[in-house]
Amino acid sequence: MRSIPFRRGLRAAFLAMLLPALFACETVNTTQGGAIGLNRPQRMLISSQEMVQAANTEYAQLIQQARQKGELNRNPAQLARIRSISERLIPQTAVFRPDARGWNWEVNVLSAQEVNAWCMPGGKIAVYTGLLDKIQPTDDELAAVLGHEIAHALREHARERASEQAVAGMGISILAAVVGAGDAGQKGMEYAYQGLRGLPNSRSQETEADRIGVELAARAGYDPRAAISLWQKMANVGGGEPIAFLSTHPSAGDRMQDLSAYSQRVMPQYEAARQRR
Repeated sequence: MRSIPFRRGLRAAFLAMLLPALFACETVNTTQGGAIGLNRPQRMLISSQEMVQAANTEYAQLIQQARQKGELNRNPAQLARIRSISERLIPQTAVFRPDARGWNWEVNVLSAQEVNAWCMPGGKIAVYTGLLDKIQPTDDELAAVLGHEIAHALREHARERASEQAVAGMGISILAAVVGAGDAGQKGMEYAYQGLRGLPNSRSQETEADRIGVELAARAGYDPRAAISLWQKMANVGGGEPIAFLSTHPSAGDRMQDLSAYSQRVMPQYEAARQRR
């Protein structure tokens, strides 16, 4: 058995190598609080510009592939519907990020059976026909989907996850080298990190996206309570739910409770938007 002084020395060596990366992280809050009162500082190692550049490259490749396969914007009515809802949501992003209105937003529909939608860093949105066909969402529910995905981009969750993974990767590699762990030992550390830090952070990001999404929808004149029925439909399509501790999404019960509370919080914004329309 190794002595306590050895372990202390090991810990000191590990910290000495990892601390420069930690100090290189920038503490930011990517969005303003809005009516939901969001105020969680974020630690970023990777720059926003790097994430947008990477996203633009990935987006261009995906769109080119979809175009070549004839899977891009095949149904004009579906595309017009998604773009119409997006055009009402996008101006509301200024509540959280004034700069977001100037992003180069693009909205497309991809023909695929997957029940999915996304918004990449910088405002590139795609909705899959599988979501439209299998969920059969109302406009209010679609606003909840799009608001949720836009929220991920506003909060730069992809940048936050990449920054966290970069720091964790450095730490795991350094620690594995210091203790002489082989590939199996390093893989075990990676799994431990995901269970203890990675996945819970992903769940918190999903909750933030839910809350911002209902406010964006409410301010655009869409009923924020539709987020509840949307995720109920999602759960039914998804079949059996994974164990909450191992899921990157909140449990269905937790999500419904939170959405119920926050949709009520933004009802004044919804009523005000309805009166203006």
